[in-house]
Amino acid sequence: MKFTTNWNYPTNIRFGIGRIEFLADACQELGITRPLLVTDPGIADLPMISTAVAANSASGLETHVFSRVQSNPISSNVVDGITQYRKDNHDGIIAWGGGSAMDTGKLIAFMSGQTRSIWDFEDTGDNWKLANQNEIAAIIAVPTTSGTGSEVGRAAVVTEEETHTKKILFHPKMMPSIVICDPNLVTSLPANLTAWTGMDALAHCLEAYLAPGYHPMADGIAVEGMRLIKDWLPEAIANGANLEARAHMMSAAAMGATAFQKGL
Repeated sequence: MKFTTNWNYPTNIRFGIGRIEFLADACQELGITRPLLVTDPGIADLPMISTAVAANSASGLETHVFSRVQSNPISSNVVDGITQYRKDNHDGIIAWGGGSAMDTGKLIAFMSGQTRSIWDFEDTGDNWKLANQNEIAAIIAVPTTSGTGSEVGRAAVVTEEETHTKKILFHPKMMPSIVICDPNLVTSLPANLTAWTGMDALAHCLEAYLAPGYHPMADGIAVEGMRLIKDWLPEAIANGANLEARAHMMSAAAMGATAFQKGL
């Protein structure tokens, strides 16, 4: 089966083995000239990051890395990222990693040009309309797990440190403009993390299917996502180098998160 394709439903997804080679092209397409690559400490020192930074540099795109991201992001992670973003005059975000890194990257992009407190945009009522949408930076998402589906989402989760409460922030422009899904980037994901994130994708598909709203397209996506997970998650756990299994799981994660938004 050929795994190289582009999807728009509605996120612009560049899917396929080796597609990360086109990261610089994606930046240029969005007019990003100085991207800040946001990732987590466990990934920051891996060759995939240094290779991407070098490739961007070769294309004239000076790229810095921000990796002060906790496994469950806190507001100070976002504040620190915004500080670096502004100090180094960045003009776009590459959110690279699992859900925590992608959520943090999305929030840095969202808050980089805002003047209000981050908590003014908590997903309550029409708070999202308070944002200056013209000051939200462009986002490219590069997932390295197959579970949260944050790469196709319009929201992000962050913990308010004073109350130790997780809060959701939402804005339509928090959805990444381009997603690069490359199965090569998840082959080294350990079996336990493959299983955990795969069950996260399954939960999104199941919740989307059971949501009461009438949305037959989302229901269809959710059912197909569950089928892919049933067929391919055991193989991805047993043989992480199986690119076909990894590709199907990356698809299922994006499908689950896309379908899940029918209830939002």
